[in-house]
Amino acid sequence: MIRNYLKIAWRNLYKQKVFSLIHILGLTMGITVCLMIFLYIMNEFSVDKFHKQGKNIYRVMRGFDPAKPRVPYLSGPYAPALLNDYPQDIKMAVRVSPQNNLVSFGEKAFNEKKVYAVDAGFFKLFTFPLLKGDAATALDNPNSVVLTETTAKKYFGSADNAMGKVVQFDKQLNLKVTGVAKDVPSNSHLDFDLVMPIANYTKNPGFDVWINNGLFVYVLLNEHSSPAALEHRFTQFMDKYMGKDMQKFGAKFDLSLTQLNDIYFEQYSAFDNVKHGDKTVVFIFISIAALIMLIACINFMNLATIRAVERSKEVGMRKVMGALRNHLIWQFIGESLMLALISCALSIGLLLVLMPSYSQLLGYHLTVSWNSLPIWLFLFGVILVVGFLAGSYPAIFMSAFSPIQALKGKLKLGKGGSIFRQGLVVLQFSISVMLIIGTIVIVNQMRYIKSKSLGYDKEQTLVIKIDNNDIYDHRKTFKDELQNSGAVSSVSLMSGEPGGFYDVHGFDAEGQQANFMSRTEFADFEYVKTLGLKIIAGRDFSPAFATDTANSVLINRTAAKDLGFLPQQAIGKWIKNKVRDDKRRTIIGVVEDFNFLSLKENMDALVISPSDDRRVIVIKLKAGNIPASVAAVKDIYTKVAPVYPFEYTFLDQKFDTTYKTDIRQQTMLTIFSGLAIFIACLGLFGLASFTAVKRTKEIGVRKVLGSSVQSILILISKDLLKPVFLATVIAMPIGYYCMNKWLQTFAYKTPLHWWIFVLAAFITFIIAVLTISFQSLKAAMMNPVRSLRSE
Repeated sequence: MIRNYLKIAWRNLYKQKVFSLIHILGLTMGITVCLMIFLYIMNEFSVDKFHKQGKNIYRVMRGFDPAKPRVPYLSGPYAPALLNDYPQDIKMAVRVSPQNNLVSFGEKAFNEKKVYAVDAGFFKLFTFPLLKGDAATALDNPNSVVLTETTAKKYFGSADNAMGKVVQFDKQLNLKVTGVAKDVPSNSHLDFDLVMPIANYTKNPGFDVWINNGLFVYVLLNEHSSPAALEHRFTQFMDKYMGKDMQKFGAKFDLSLTQLNDIYFEQYSAFDNVKHGDKTVVFIFISIAALIMLIACINFMNLATIRAVERSKEVGMRKVMGALRNHLIWQFIGESLMLALISCALSIGLLLVLMPSYSQLLGYHLTVSWNSLPIWLFLFGVILVVGFLAGSYPAIFMSAFSPIQALKGKLKLGKGGSIFRQGLVVLQFSISVMLIIGTIVIVNQMRYIKSKSLGYDKEQTLVIKIDNNDIYDHRKTFKDELQNSGAVSSVSLMSGEPGGFYDVHGFDAEGQQANFMSRTEFADFEYVKTLGLKIIAGRDFSPAFATDTANSVLINRTAAKDLGFLPQQAIGKWIKNKVRDDKRRTIIGVVEDFNFLSLKENMDALVISPSDDRRVIVIKLKAGNIPASVAAVKDIYTKVAPVYPFEYTFLDQKFDTTYKTDIRQQTMLTIFSGLAIFIACLGLFGLASFTAVKRTKEIGVRKVLGSSVQSILILISKDLLKPVFLATVIAMPIGYYCMNKWLQTFAYKTPLHWWIFVLAAFITFIIAVLTISFQSLKAAMMNPVRSLRSE
């Protein structure tokens, strides 16, 4: 029986080529979007789930301020101390130090930015399978290194050729390839190209200093150990090892544990250089997928229902020939299932074509395992939902026709049916208008951030990281040669450029009883000049004052305010960095606030000190031929660091890196909004066709009585635009609420202007009018004689 239903369904779909194509087009688009988002969600929620011991692996987090998120960076002594003090609870502790190194062999050299220095148990703790070598022993020898498959191919052509080869790190350390790991999957929060033993660095000065935080510590707990109970005992641990430091610095540090599977979605520091996700974004896209699928189903129901007029005689004939109502219902549901099945097949093909572009949009390679059960369960669920839920209303509606009226072509569809169909259109366009509002708000916010004055001069400014020994050892020579060249206006060596790294330190300050917490910047005397900052009180650092290097600091306006001073009052007051200074420094100047952090963060206090801590070089180029100036900088860099590749960024490119997630959201939301509108318009097109057919005789009578094409066009369009207008009215307050919540994630945000909602309504109406006009104009221009003969 089912086979017969499917045969009949196929024949009917073939007869209704045009409407079947519209059905399939709308469903295919909707299912493709839902499948894309489903794969993204699967990837997001499967991060780190492939590690066999994942449920017992925790990352140790350090707290320093209850008002700020915990940070994952610890120092070298933590791991062995934790193993020593808690042998009953901690089975293994592994340190992971992210770094970049110059890797060379023969005539080749690569500046690798994804290198991990780890303890020997790294591949025992984490399930990163090795294609070559033994995971249990690959890192036992300090002079060993493990490459990923892609890195091995890049260096030596294949994984087999890589084994046993020797590579040199930073022109100093020779390491032998003892293993080749499979490429790190996209659903891992850790991402590396090379892994080497951390034993090569444990003898370095400062490695065992507790306050020198710069690496991650992962611990494997025994199955019966309680993480909460262990965290409670960490207070004693910190007092034992950090008590003197905490007393000295006036800070209170604590430790906590984050389970491996929770790291990806945890509240993280901006300087945690592992992969993180945002659950809010995931739920936004889940909502978008559900809404677009709802639009597609509504579109399906409306199109199927309006086909009832043309199929009424078929239904009547089948009833006269003895077909029961339940037979007709199953026939129409069979057609719905067939359409959903065809659409699913097409959506898979479309997804395969779009996958490279989609991966680029996401920012990582999205791997799809087509033998994964959840994917097929999802597609099967889509077919059932569309086939039964979306197809049930049209099936029940058409099977209820009176056979006599159906054979005559007279259908009294009823006021209730009309209200229901218009209600579906209202729902469709409400969703579409909300998506349009969201797109406009996000685009407007990104434009506002990009154009906002940040308080510093970011144009024509190069940023070069001090990430190798050559450039570090010759940093002063490099700076002097740059300043003597004709291409450079100013050069400053600093600990972090705007948008870069700014640690939080504790300070003693004049007039302050409590510990004063502030962001820190360590820079040379050209800092203010190079970034174009404004001194609003006092003076800048100057070589004319011999005491400035050891005795002076600058602060920003917010730091002065937090200390309880007006900018001019802060001049001459003392401040002491508990971490870095042995004596007090005098505040000699106050700079105007500038956005050295992301615009998602509120302005924070900043203390600028000339203490020696140089991590980046910021170079202000002279106006003119920028490519020639960059080439001049490269020539000087090559002289002082000849074996390292010259790598730089422009300071004004920080926008794209800082807000790349928001930019991706904007792009994806724009695409999805366009698809939602397109699918909704297919439904509106169908409703326009239905209205035109239903009012054929009325239009003919009006034309005979002298009505113009224009008046008939307005008459038809007016009724069809009513649900669109109602949808706009409903969507506006909902859109305002949702986007106001989204804007709260930014410290600096554009207001929700009235014109945003007017523009969204205007766009919706223009699209709706264009969609309706084709069928309405066709009906209005029909020969009235032909219209009146339709009886």
